[in-house]
Amino acid sequence: MVKMTMIARVTDGLPLAEGLDDGRDLADAEMYKQQVKALFKNLSKGHNEASRMSIETGPYVFHYIIEGRVCYLTMCDRAYPKKLAFQYLEDLKNEFERVNGAQIETAARPYAFIKFDTFIQKTKKLYLDTRTQRNIAKLNDELYEVHQIMTRNVQEVLGVGEKLDQVSQMSSRLTSESRIYADKARDLNRQALIRKWAPVAIVLGVVFLLFWGKTKLW
Repeated sequence: MVKMTMIARVTDGLPLAEGLDDGRDLADAEMYKQQVKALFKNLSKGHNEASRMSIETGPYVFHYIIEGRVCYLTMCDRAYPKKLAFQYLEDLKNEFERVNGAQIETAARPYAFIKFDTFIQKTKKLYLDTRTQRNIAKLNDELYEVHQIMTRNVQEVLGVGEKLDQVSQMSSRLTSESRIYADKARDLNRQALIRKWAPVAIVLGVVFLLFWGKTKLW
């Protein structure tokens, strides 16, 4: 069954809505929510490009779809049918775009569309029992296929993001150090030129002063 639902803007990872009663009966609910936030952060940096993915985490699976720069994510039991999980997300996506589509880009605060929880709870109840005639029909719908959707492990997905962050930080550090070394090299070259030409300039200055002094005397 559906255990958790969250919606976020992909461009910056801003959470837009979630199921308000999610996690009340879930052990380690906060840990899973932190994993979701880390995943949203990775998505905002372009670390995962798949528009649909399933991510295994403990006894559960995160399923997400990305459309219109918005990520719709749910966490379900591993035994819950993948096909129903993604159709549940499709239902959320269609309604969220219809109701809030024009305001998504301008949302400036977290959970700006928290009232969408009402629709989340109503839709979640429809997908609660996989044996209802409605859900059996959805499972048998050959036009909606999920076999091609990749399944990965949460450590693998989040680990890739962390490694890319480390590479990015290392690259930034190397760039900064290169600039420092370049500045130091310019300073050393300038000092070398001064040491090389300063005596010549002094001699020329003395000659000029002597010549100027003799001219005055004459």
